[in-house]
Amino acid sequence: MLLVNTFVGASPIEGVGVFASDPIPRGTLIWRLEPDFDRLIPVEKYETAEPRLKDFLNRYAYPSPDKPGFLVYEVDNGRFMNHSDDPNTDFSDSGGATTVRDIAAGEEITCDYSDFYPDFELVPTAEAAKR
Repeated sequence: MLLVNTFVGASPIEGVGVFASDPIPRGTLIWRLEPDFDRLIPVEKYETAEPRLKDFLNRYAYPSPDKPGFLVYEVDNGRFMNHSDDPNTDFSDSGGATTVRDIAAGEEITCDYSDFYPDFELVPTAEAAKR
């Protein structure tokens, strides 16, 4: 669950992204798992899901760093956070995520997907490949 005010908007990274509504100082805890709010989905349910739901979860869910066998699906704006090789947040501590530098109001909030997927490799979208 995001602990800071955000909004969703057009992203130069990928379609839409999540942006800071207010300035966020470096070192601020911006996210933590809130089991009453975030959904923990058993991997077995994911594996047997119909293709449309599985595609959705592939885009918006990620392996739980501290609950093996579960995916985390965030129901707030956090699910729109995009990857950056130089992110402004750090999700490597399974207890939550903090900012690694000041984030300005209106700035996109990003993370490093390899914090969730150790073998993560960015695959360029068709649009990015045209540039």
